[in-house]
Amino acid sequence: MNQNQKEKAAALIKNILLAIVVGPVVGALDAFFGRILIAVSAFREAHVLILVPFLPLAGVAITYMYYRYNKLSLRGMTLVFETGQNKRDRIPKELIPLVMVGTWVTHLFGGSAGREGVAVQIGATVSHTIARKLKMPKNGRIMLITGMAAGFAGLFQTPLTATFFAIEVITAGVLDYEALLPALIASFLASRTSAFLGLEKFSVNLGNTLDLNGMTLIKVMILGIVFGLAGWCFSFSLSKAKKLMADKLENPYLRIGIISVPLAIFLLAASAGRYCGLGTNLINQCFQGGGIHTYDWILKLIFTILTLSIGFQGGEVTPLFAIGATLGYVLGTCMGIPPVITAALGYAAVFGSATNTLVAPVLIGLEVFGTQNALTFVLVCTLAYILNGNCSIYAAQ
Repeated sequence: MNQNQKEKAAALIKNILLAIVVGPVVGALDAFFGRILIAVSAFREAHVLILVPFLPLAGVAITYMYYRYNKLSLRGMTLVFETGQNKRDRIPKELIPLVMVGTWVTHLFGGSAGREGVAVQIGATVSHTIARKLKMPKNGRIMLITGMAAGFAGLFQTPLTATFFAIEVITAGVLDYEALLPALIASFLASRTSAFLGLEKFSVNLGNTLDLNGMTLIKVMILGIVFGLAGWCFSFSLSKAKKLMADKLENPYLRIGIISVPLAIFLLAASAGRYCGLGTNLINQCFQGGGIHTYDWILKLIFTILTLSIGFQGGEVTPLFAIGATLGYVLGTCMGIPPVITAALGYAAVFGSATNTLVAPVLIGLEVFGTQNALTFVLVCTLAYILNGNCSIYAAQ
């Protein structure tokens, strides 16, 4: 073994050892964050008419908190991407408590947002901080990806999806296989840790398998195209909305304070908070007997874009799951395909299209819904990925 091979082997062993540390730590933080978020969401649902009117004040408070303690942390996922692309040498540790509290407050008062961004930022901050402490500049990117994967896995308990999501998303079109093993180890340990600490995984047994023959194959291909366009619409609209809001209302306090007034009114007017929060209520309805309206997906899309574009905290992925599942349920009903299956396909494919990833959405379809429709998930997610036009919810990807 020559010197170069010895150095690579030593670096791999070091990354694996650090992954063994990072996984449980991030999994525990995810469990802490996730369980409080569930409690906060349940409290809001029980008192929605009282809490949602205070959404503007909550937004101003979140903005003040960031500007008071660490303004840079407002860049959120952009910091993670810039660090992974060697455009930045550190992620502020203050980001972890700020993004947690900001997301809890957003959900408490009814903002339509997600949670995965928080988990990924937590994981990336923990792992990259450790890498810096140990002076690992060459392997800092690998540890960053490892932490991102652990963050996603700890929250959703889908370690394969988390591993490939982190590898795929950091740079569009490039798979960093050097990070594969440590990311997989950290993801598995984070997933097991959060489960041990009481955070439950969402999963559904579809029970049916689509036969991809004749008209069914054509219908499935149409689904892939529609899901791809829906993901593109979300990512494109979010990017434009953020720029428009920043240009028209430069003052962040005015931006979040003024725009969230009509946002709160519309959230209450639209079925008394049906579109507040993560959107898990909509997802559950898709897989537990219906109750889905034809317009659910578009209203969830609009409210999520408004919430995130003016400065509220959270993420995009869980709302994307809700948008995809409700759109899929409606399309399946119209096409004569079991709507539970098309909801599952939409759940995965819209997520993939909006994040500009291919392997991760296929894997989440298999990890959440089982392997009996594996080929259908591959086909639909591939079409959605192609149709997204290289557009992503992550501007710095």
